[in-house]
Amino acid sequence: MPSYAIEVPSEYGYVLAVAVSSLWVNTFHFVLTVKARKASGIGYPIAYASQEQADKDPKAYAFNCAQRAHTNYTENITPFLGALLISGLRYPTASAALGASWVFARVWYAAGYASSGPKGRTSGSYIAIISDLVLKIMAVIASIKMLPSA
Repeated sequence: MPSYAIEVPSEYGYVLAVAVSSLWVNTFHFVLTVKARKASGIGYPIAYASQEQADKDPKAYAFNCAQRAHTNYTENITPFLGALLISGLRYPTASAALGASWVFARVWYAAGYASSGPKGRTSGSYIAIISDLVLKIMAVIASIKMLPSA
């Protein structure tokens, strides 16, 4: 079985900087969720307000929105980081730019969802989805280009 060394492009630091910045988005979500939890009076370990609570209390509804935005982030961060780190091996500058747009979009998504409910997440979600999709396509191409020649 042949092996080869992976040469990391000199611009890969940009990819790593974006990866680190994406982790700070979690901290932003944490702050939004803690504020909404405190305002709603919903204590731990309750993950979400009940439908009845959310229907009656706008603060409980706002907490659910902040919590759902955070949950959505945790659902998306792992595939995003995988696509970013793999595509960055072949296309570091483009990957870093797309990754930065994803990070920006996720902050916009979180702020919009937490302040305006589901409709507030729309603009950020479009940018994040497009950035993520292109990164995944680039990761596939980068992976194929790294396969040994037959």
